[in-house]
Amino acid sequence: MRIALFALTLFLASVLGACTSVPLSPVPVEQKSFQQLTPSQSAPPATVAAAPAGIATAASASLAGQPGYYTVQPGDTLRRIALQYGTTWQALAQWNNLADPNVIEVGQVLRVTPPQAATRSAEASAPPLPSGSTAQSFAVTPLAPVAPVKPATEATTAPAAKPSTPPVLPRPAASAAPAPSGPAVIASNLATATHDGLVWSWPASGKIIQGFNGTTSKGIDIAGNLGDPVYAAAGGRVVYAGSELRGFGKLIIIKHNDDYISVYAHNNVMLVKEGEAVKRGQKIAEMGSTDAPRVELHFEIRLRGKSIDPVGLLPKQP
Repeated sequence: MRIALFALTLFLASVLGACTSVPLSPVPVEQKSFQQLTPSQSAPPATVAAAPAGIATAASASLAGQPGYYTVQPGDTLRRIALQYGTTWQALAQWNNLADPNVIEVGQVLRVTPPQAATRSAEASAPPLPSGSTAQSFAVTPLAPVAPVKPATEATTAPAAKPSTPPVLPRPAASAAPAPSGPAVIASNLATATHDGLVWSWPASGKIIQGFNGTTSKGIDIAGNLGDPVYAAAGGRVVYAGSELRGFGKLIIIKHNDDYISVYAHNNVMLVKEGEAVKRGQKIAEMGSTDAPRVELHFEIRLRGKSIDPVGLLPKQP
């Protein structure tokens, strides 16, 4: 019996000794990192969406600096660029074949004038943009004056129809031009100066409290009182009337021709709307202090999107 117990003890000892010879280190775990993922797996959707814009940037780099083109800067949006050149973001998207107007890239070169206008500008080989307060001369087409409609007189009135002939009915009112919302107030006593086929006058009668320097001040600030009239500096068409651009308050932008636009900011009341034709000297707003620390008119003139000193185009102040 003792021999059997001793033999069993030796057997168990040998089995336990064999078990202790097996290494007890932990099972290795495979480590993974996000760098091991493919670009399509790790790139966020915004980065993938912006890739086509990079291709467009490389393809259009040769157009940078040419007339009718603009290079996108940090902070730009398509709407801001459109306002700078007196056009719409829809037009920019169409001219540049942008599938997504919200996706533009710094350094991307965009066409900012219609294709035919850009061609004419390149063929004309216009001189460089003016600097300082001296305005250069550019060949532009002035706005065609609207001929006044002569009132009908008795001599020109058609004779009455014969009784047997049905009377001629007048044209329906729907076919006539829409009547203006109110009589336009035109200041005819403003001094004028003619440059590049456009007749200019001062947009307000106050004192200049901030001049143009091209960097921190891209226009002039004219002091005044709340409600003072703001006039269109030249004839043209309103391309923007709103308050969406921060820092400008209630803002009006008038496009005068393919080259010139004017900017009127910080208004208290706007009296014109987008798409409306205006005449030089027409009251378009009342002076205010929206987005400004004081009552003033911030006034800019831009030549092909570049701000120039308005004093160089406006008549001399008395």
